[in-house]
Amino acid sequence: MIPPVDLSGAQWFKSSYSNNGGTCVEVAPNFPGLAPVRDSKDPQGPALVFPAEAWKSFVSAVRSGEFGDI
Repeated sequence: MIPPVDLSGAQWFKSSYSNNGGTCVEVAPNFPGLAPVRDSKDPQGPALVFPAEAWKSFVSAVRSGEFGDI
């Protein structure tokens, strides 16, 4: 389990592939070894924090179509 992380200094990034549909996530890449992720519609809401390698694997699986049309 990852201990609580202070995200007050997070520099949030939304993919350039995102559109204005309101279904975007943002990632803060300025935390070495971690990947904080939040809902772009609720920037003051909670964030999930994943190990960076796990997030990288998830993104790779999505890009390669491993989850089908979900």
